Amino acid sequence: MVVERDIDHLPKNAANYTALTPLSFLERAAMIYPNRKSLIHGSVEYTWLQTYRRCCKLASALTKRSITFGSTVAVIAPNVPAMYEAHFGIPMAGAVLNAVNVRLNADTIAFLLGHCSAAVVMVDQEFFPLAEEALKILEDKSEGKSNRPLIVVIADKNCDPAPLQYALEKGAVEYDNFLETGDPNFPWKPPQDEWQSIALGYTSGTTASPKGVVLHHRGAYLMALSNAVVWSMKEGAVYLWTLPMFHCNGWCFTWTLAAICGTNICLRQVTAKAVYSAIAYLGVTHFSAAPVVLNTIVNASKEETILPLPRLVHVSTAGASPPPPVLAAMTQRGFRVLHTYGLSETYGPSTICTWKPEWDLLPIDVQARLNARQGVRYVSLEHLDVVNPTDMTPVPADGKTMGEIVFRGNVVMKGYLKNPKANEAAFAGGWYHSGDLAVKHPDGYIEIKDRSKDIIISGGENISSVEVENILYQHPAILEVSVVARPDEQWGESPCAFVTLKPAVKETDQQQVAEDIMKFSRSKMPRYWVPKSVFFGPLPKTATGKIQKHLLRAKAKEMGPLKKSRL
Repeated sequence: MVVERDIDHLPKNAANYTALTPLSFLERAAMIYPNRKSLIHGSVEYTWLQTYRRCCKLASALTKRSITFGSTVAVIAPNVPAMYEAHFGIPMAGAVLNAVNVRLNADTIAFLLGHCSAAVVMVDQEFFPLAEEALKILEDKSEGKSNRPLIVVIADKNCDPAPLQYALEKGAVEYDNFLETGDPNFPWKPPQDEWQSIALGYTSGTTASPKGVVLHHRGAYLMALSNAVVWSMKEGAVYLWTLPMFHCNGWCFTWTLAAICGTNICLRQVTAKAVYSAIAYLGVTHFSAAPVVLNTIVNASKEETILPLPRLVHVSTAGASPPPPVLAAMTQRGFRVLHTYGLSETYGPSTICTWKPEWDLLPIDVQARLNARQGVRYVSLEHLDVVNPTDMTPVPADGKTMGEIVFRGNVVMKGYLKNPKANEAAFAGGWYHSGDLAVKHPDGYIEIKDRSKDIIISGGENISSVEVENILYQHPAILEVSVVARPDEQWGESPCAFVTLKPAVKETDQQQVAEDIMKFSRSKMPRYWVPKSVFFGPLPKTATGKIQKHLLRAKAKEMGPLKKSRL
């Protein structure tokens, strides 16, 4: 065994080694650009100095109540200033931020609050009734043995004031009043160890209880800078929050915007009209969104759009494989789409489909197909591969052989909170196992073919639901589509398509459209890929725009198996 030696015996000391933390970005932004706008939310605007002082006050107010290292603060809120401030103020107190998905039901939120032992719950006024119900469930399940957390309600004058008044009557502390108990010059200290936890986020928990993903300061720092590097974000970029900050901490862009001294534009509710308006009137240069949001943008009515765009707008997309037709439509409207991929366990996106100059000369549809791949590793991710999960050997780079995507490096989570069994499975063989099935192309770019649980096995043949969906998206009547397995008496499973039609398609035409989709499918894909059943209606989605395939799978199963005579 080779012993690694250095040329010296020089030790680390206070002058040459400091724990990495993204909190330092905020202090720097306030010092360099104290009067630059840091955040805009409707008529509310803050500068970087004001944001820094508000975060210091939040940290101070928490510390006065002994909320510090070892404590968790849950925040149930959409994209509002308080949610952004929480990403700094809470860890500046030494505590851990748990940003909660506002679309979860009360039972699930009760589980999260209990599992992480939240000492404080900060909740937007609109969602106070949800938080109240969750806390009641938690109290009942613990039989009164759990300590009730401090409740801080976040006011927003853009909303109905009734829930705010109700929350205050119930004893909640108003957020700005809570800040006033803190010191704007609070002498916060960075963590001594960069392995210290900074954030806790929960997986969707579609098949079991949600798992708590624990992230550390080092990973958050590296990912925040990596975002700026891979996207070539310039200092002062104007970022529109179409992506929920509660989703993987806004893919770490919460901290990136402080690093580049940019401007955050908060968007409480995402609509195509709001996106186009922010681009036209607020100078937006960048935003991130799931493919379903991009689909909404390209299919918006003339009344909702403002075209042509006043400038090139950069868009980062992840959360699901974007259909090539949607990417092509975004390009035609003047957006430059950066396709990324990752998971909560990898601090959000950690691979990127790096655009190559020679692609500029290719037809738009070919560009879109290349850009639909998941690509290569982020600069902050040390190792990425596609392997045979049984023996961990890399698959050949032939664009055909499927394997599991695995990660290793500094932007992989610490682990799942209080869940050693899940950690053992996730880190088996010294890699983080994603559960996503992909191929590796000759140029080294990876491309997801499906989640392992979403593969359709029909007559012994594996069918990629993603590939079927990408073809169906080319049909002119289809707005959204999701393909899942349906039990089939003859083939075991067969593709079942759930479709949302474009608004221009009349409901009375659905039978004709269904027949046309079948005919279209037979002309574009192998016969065994063709969906044997098609259903119309809105698709269930998560708060981040992901289509909830587990609900559609359950629905397809409830329908019963297709009979042998069905084509």
